[in-house]
Amino acid sequence: MKLKNREIDGVIFDVDGTLLDSMAIWEDAGARYLRSAGIEPAPDLGKILFPMSLDDGVAYVKREYHLEESKAELREAVLKQVEIFYKEEAPLKKGVRKLLEKMKEAKVPMIVATSSDKEQIEAAFERLEIAGYFKEIWTCTDAGAGKDKPDIYFQCADKLGSTPEHTLVFEDALHAATTAKQAGFPVVGLYDRFSEEGQDELKELADLYAGDLVEATGKLQF
Repeated sequence: MKLKNREIDGVIFDVDGTLLDSMAIWEDAGARYLRSAGIEPAPDLGKILFPMSLDDGVAYVKREYHLEESKAELREAVLKQVEIFYKEEAPLKKGVRKLLEKMKEAKVPMIVATSSDKEQIEAAFERLEIAGYFKEIWTCTDAGAGKDKPDIYFQCADKLGSTPEHTLVFEDALHAATTAKQAGFPVVGLYDRFSEEGQDELKELADLYAGDLVEATGKLQF
């Protein structure tokens, strides 16, 4: 497989916003918990919570809805909603299955690099029947650093047996794509509505930018 005549010997995929259309759960998890407790959330709760950290969001919900549970209990309950979403609902993004199959046919090894929980991603991949395409699911916890540092990308390339300059990284988030690019990896930048801020910069940064994986597949050389 080639990208603009560059040989690609391995591929690293992000998950949320790249392979799975899953970013919405981080906007919706608080509201889901409240409904499960018989409380109707405000219509704009998701937009309020989405930019917050998990702990800040929990504190906000506890305060605004006068909840008796401790912050630790609420945090666990919200994360349970996220777990259920991955296990039962999280859908593939458009074009995923076809791209993975084409890469498999081209004998290009693939690995996942994610900041999400490994067990949740494994559950979603098994349900969606795509787990077998990947050599491994490697998390930021495994890597010992977030995607603001290149450790996870270097480790994934090593697991694939490829070098950074010949390992293609698929990312939707600007900060992660920037880290990979600065570390010497070619990058495919993908649009996701939850990463809309920074799309102009992502277009400039990426070796290939696409609105979805269908478009990206059409621009790769198999």
